[in-house]
Amino acid sequence: MRREPVKECATLDVPLDYSEPYGQRISLALNRFRGTVSRDANHLGVLLVNPGGPGGEGLSLAGYVAARLPADVAARFDVVGFAPRGVAPSRPALSCVDPARFFAAPRPDNVPRGDADEQVLADRARQYAEGCGNRWAWFLPYLTSENNARDMDAIRAALGEDKISYLGYSYGTYLGAVYATLFPRRVRRLVLDSVVDPEGVWYGANIAQDRSFDRRHRDFLAWLAGHDDVYRLGASEAAVSYAWYAMRARLRDRPAGGLVGPSELDDVFSNGAYTDRLWPYLGAAFSAYVHRGDPSILVKLFHSEAEIDAEKENAYAVYLGVECRDAPWPRSWARWHDDTRRLHAEAPFMAWPNAVYNAPCAFWPEKGGTPVKVAGSAQLPPILLIQAQRDAATPYDGALRMRRRFPTARLVTSAGGNHGVSLAGNACVDRYLAAYLRDGSAPPQRRGARGAGASCPADPSPRAAPVNMAAAPGAAAHESAVRR
Repeated sequence: MRREPVKECATLDVPLDYSEPYGQRISLALNRFRGTVSRDANHLGVLLVNPGGPGGEGLSLAGYVAARLPADVAARFDVVGFAPRGVAPSRPALSCVDPARFFAAPRPDNVPRGDADEQVLADRARQYAEGCGNRWAWFLPYLTSENNARDMDAIRAALGEDKISYLGYSYGTYLGAVYATLFPRRVRRLVLDSVVDPEGVWYGANIAQDRSFDRRHRDFLAWLAGHDDVYRLGASEAAVSYAWYAMRARLRDRPAGGLVGPSELDDVFSNGAYTDRLWPYLGAAFSAYVHRGDPSILVKLFHSEAEIDAEKENAYAVYLGVECRDAPWPRSWARWHDDTRRLHAEAPFMAWPNAVYNAPCAFWPEKGGTPVKVAGSAQLPPILLIQAQRDAATPYDGALRMRRRFPTARLVTSAGGNHGVSLAGNACVDRYLAAYLRDGSAPPQRRGARGAGASCPADPSPRAAPVNMAAAPGAAAHESAVRR
């Protein structure tokens, strides 16, 4: 029987500003799940993990990874998680508004019907940015991906390791790439799963997401159409799309259960773009509301998947703090308006919701800086990239661009669309991950191949069937960890 990993917890003080190492300090929360192999030639040291975001806390992911790696691999690593600067339970933990008031449901519709509606959305974005500036003016200048990477190296040093291994998902792939750029001699193994486009930081990356989220949402609608015998929402993608947007329009005037308006609906259903394991639950909610006027499943999904409580508002504040500070953003609302209106015409599912989500960056009290130019070097070992072809949050072309920046990188491609592929049930991907972590072996590069690595089949399509809401996948650490 496999022994459950034992968790150890600690805190580490690091400089707020690395140019002033003896100045003000902040505290990072860490945990560690020790391997069982003694610290000799068979022990591979630390495997540091990050779930993405920015704003993911990472502590729950460490336990998940330690428990799901093959036993012989887990035995050889100490799996270490950390809450990045600003993320609870690290201190300080950012909060910019009272979430119960500011995000009270139903919120204004993410998709404006005119100038007055759009002004409401811009004003809310400005209000959130001002709340962050009023509370955290001393902290925001130092909330960057570069400082997060330097914090990682401080963790390495505190653990007494010459080198570390790293597994990062989503934004965690960009963070890992920044670390490898700044500290190439400190890398033993590097796994980047669901890869951020290093050339899109960050406004461009969000523009690209609008199209890929819309495509993945249409995948979901087509799946519903293929199971019309269960959901009765239409036998074609076009018919189901009509029903979905009709439901969204109706919720503007009559929110489901008094809570789920169109913006809450966007938030709930966008989770389906991250994992198709949620599709049967979303289909059940959609069907129950359309055919019976029953809002109960929609409301339950809102509470489990999309309601913004103190923890999620903390993550959102750090997300904005890092992305708004890392790189320049348009400071003219006219630019946001023009880009979003144009994209909405071709990708209506996510264009306005994504713009609204990121809009505080237009008013952020700290202007964006110059992002680290991530690139590999000859000092790096082989690194492993893992990517789903139809990923919504990190489109596939970004993984190809990351691979070009790191000559030692090899790419494993899954044919599916789930975000966060490894350790989530894809046996083919997990075999490549385990082999790489054991001995550093990565798939050989295939000359002339677009992906230049290995291919794996998609996860099985979800089964359309009655659902048990108590078993909804949003409660799983891996599923929640790799969502924005």
